[in-house]
Amino acid sequence: MEDWKKIFPALAEETGWGKVKARFKLLSCSDSLEESFISNVSIVPYTPEGYVVFQLENGDWELPGGTLEKRESYREALQRELREELGAELLSFNIFGAYFCHSLALKPYKPHLPHPNFIRPVGFGKVRIIRPPLNPPGGEPVIRVEVVGIDEACSRFKENSRPDLAQLYRLAHLIRKGKFGSG
Repeated sequence: MEDWKKIFPALAEETGWGKVKARFKLLSCSDSLEESFISNVSIVPYTPEGYVVFQLENGDWELPGGTLEKRESYREALQRELREELGAELLSFNIFGAYFCHSLALKPYKPHLPHPNFIRPVGFGKVRIIRPPLNPPGGEPVIRVEVVGIDEACSRFKENSRPDLAQLYRLAHLIRKGKFGSG
């Protein structure tokens, strides 16, 4: 399973989000995640027509997902984030990897979140777009939601200088199609 690091080098490298350092790990079927350490969740969403991507007001294409609210499970957070960012409902979700994170901040992002170590599971999931994004106050405004082929989705992220997200979509696509085993 270590071969994935050669094929997806941007995912294999340590990444950072501000004071958070993170390392992606491809999970096998036997791996489990300790839910008390989960602070965020991300999804590579798809419909029968293709993969869903969304664009923020600043022009960036992003990966759907977000931070858990107090007393919210990661699945509940994912359902909420999909409504807010895509106007979609979750039909299925399969975790294939996770970011294992360490924060250098003195306090957690929100008081109820695990700190300084936490996990951000990543999966692919079937969604149904049912309305425009909710764009709640305080969130980053979503200006466009599109369903595109896998090559176009990857191209948008690469143009956005996000090879990691392009590779995450490609990896999800290959696992989903049975062309790359996650264990």
